[in-house]
Amino acid sequence: MKAGARFEILREDDDWVAINKPAGLATIPGRDESGSVMEQLALQLNLPASGTADPRVRVVHRLDKETSGVLLFAKNTAAQRHLSHQFQNNTIEKEYLALVAGRAPSNEGAIDAPLGRHPTSPQRMAILRHGGRPARTHWRVEENYRHFTLLRVFPKTGKTHQIRVHLNSIGLPLAIDPLYHAAAPAGLLLSSFKRGYRPGDAPERPLIARLTLHAEKLRFHDRHEQLIEVCAPLPKDFRAALNMLRKYSRR
Repeated sequence: MKAGARFEILREDDDWVAINKPAGLATIPGRDESGSVMEQLALQLNLPASGTADPRVRVVHRLDKETSGVLLFAKNTAAQRHLSHQFQNNTIEKEYLALVAGRAPSNEGAIDAPLGRHPTSPQRMAILRHGGRPARTHWRVEENYRHFTLLRVFPKTGKTHQIRVHLNSIGLPLAIDPLYHAAAPAGLLLSSFKRGYRPGDAPERPLIARLTLHAEKLRFHDRHEQLIEVCAPLPKDFRAALNMLRKYSRR
């Protein structure tokens, strides 16, 4: 995201704000990060990102740096407590779109496998039969292509890297995921699936070159117990990849 660029605000009230997070920006400040959604959104809303006074931008959940989609922040302590409670108790409803490598064995399925830190790779999560925390993910096929599948994914819990690890465990890794699908290319190229592709004079640019995962929908209850649904449209790179797959990689 370019300096000075503004986030797309999907919905907002006095208690919370939901944005369409771009890929490539961490949710919160980190030691190795040059910026974060939280800090940039605070500037956009003219609110502080730290301190004890309200209103200010307060985190209630996170998305991976390279994941796009609905990201929700609270604007005060009471709203943060109310929303965080729903995330912690898995009463938030979440829907993701995931472009995965391979073909699904059925039209839908569920994965119930506990997750924890990988025993030898601290950056990764892994399915642990002993000591892992319960994690459940449901999925459904949206579209089939020759070598890829578009899945609609419903994480029923909210563990770190849950969708990435669970889908990889059933042989459906994200089409691009350097951490869990190392054999995949760094980007999805049209030449990799368009038959008769003819290269031009310029080097080919990937259609998408980041995690093929998008947080499309979020449903939660506000402090007045009204059910809120927020939807984030697909970003340009994800749309471009799907459009080309639909055109050149149908079964």
